[in-house]
Amino acid sequence: MPRGGKKSHKGRGKQFSNPEEIDRQMKAQRELEANDGVERESASGSEEESSSDDEPKRKGVEGLIEIENPNRVSQKSKKVTEVDVSAPKELSRREREEIEKQKAKERYMKLHLEGKTDQARADLARLAIIKKQREDAAKKRDELRKEKDAEDTKSKR
Repeated sequence: MPRGGKKSHKGRGKQFSNPEEIDRQMKAQRELEANDGVERESASGSEEESSSDDEPKRKGVEGLIEIENPNRVSQKSKKVTEVDVSAPKELSRREREEIEKQKAKERYMKLHLEGKTDQARADLARLAIIKKQREDAAKKRDELRKEKDAEDTKSKR
């Protein structure tokens, strides 16, 4: 017994189709199929090629009701001879961005190697300072070595 005032759908009487109604529906369907067969035979004799290129056979209710949906795009199959393989393929946004990113990186590296970027200039300046420091250190070592050699030669005499 249901609570809260809600009634259950269980236990209701079942509705059966009337046999006369079923017979009437079947007759209508047979007539429709017979009419379709006659129309197809007459149309296929005169326009055999054009009927195959038009729309494919519709299933269910689509064949009975004419639908015009502007948003519906019909899938048209292309023949192998119509497909253009040599046409340039459209790239996706990600692929385009990736290619642009690679090209930009290559341009930057080229400018960097030529010494035209800010980072390259800073690197070259830093290298020049280090080179100068090493030259100064090498000069000092040479001077100390010469002095040491000069003292050694004096002490041996």
